[in-house]
Amino acid sequence: MSTGDLLSIEPLELKFPFELKKQISCSLQLSNKTDNYVAFKVKTTNPKKYCVRPNTGIVLPRSTCDVIVTMQAQKDAPTDMQCKDKFLLQSVKANDGAIAKDINAEMFNKEAGHVVEECKLRVLYVSPPQPPSPVPEGSEEGSSPRGSISENGNVSGFEFANQASRALSDKLDFQDKSAEAKALISKLTDEKNSALQQNNKLRQELELLRREGNKNRGGGVSFLFVIIVGLLGLILGYLMKRT
Repeated sequence: MSTGDLLSIEPLELKFPFELKKQISCSLQLSNKTDNYVAFKVKTTNPKKYCVRPNTGIVLPRSTCDVIVTMQAQKDAPTDMQCKDKFLLQSVKANDGAIAKDINAEMFNKEAGHVVEECKLRVLYVSPPQPPSPVPEGSEEGSSPRGSISENGNVSGFEFANQASRALSDKLDFQDKSAEAKALISKLTDEKNSALQQNNKLRQELELLRREGNKNRGGGVSFLFVIIVGLLGLILGYLMKRT
């Protein structure tokens, strides 16, 4: 805050939450701590970019006046969000009972012997405020608590315990499913090996029967041989389905 003999100005930096294609406003408060009527005038280095309301006026004794500065919508963002625009607020004593219509340029002419106070104001661009996070379901007053975050940002003990319990439950469930899968694979492997052994045994018996059949003269294929061939076909079909 600038405290002159005539007016106190707050703030000394005009901060605009910059957004493209959007008009943005900020305010100044002028405080008159004297018993005099004080006239003021606001100037800027970029008058086409800003609208000041009021840009001139009278601050009554022991009172305040608000000035609204509006930046017109911008199509391009400045480099590194830096702004070189400046404002100058001039103030001077006015006659008692003066009104805004009584203000003229001559009142702020230093060469005419008038005592003019001047205060320079900077323009700053700041990031626009972020929208608040949506309130999760169940966090309203009266609902069952799911845990909370303390003011210093730490998770409460209740929520931490819930998170740890869920993590352990998920891990145990995964381990149980993994053990079941391993047991099933082991069982299928044993069954496959057993079937292969039976298949090899049947092949050997079939070969033996075939040799014995070759020794018989004029004899056809024995009934036992036909049965064994049929069983072999069933086993091979079963193995093909399982694999």
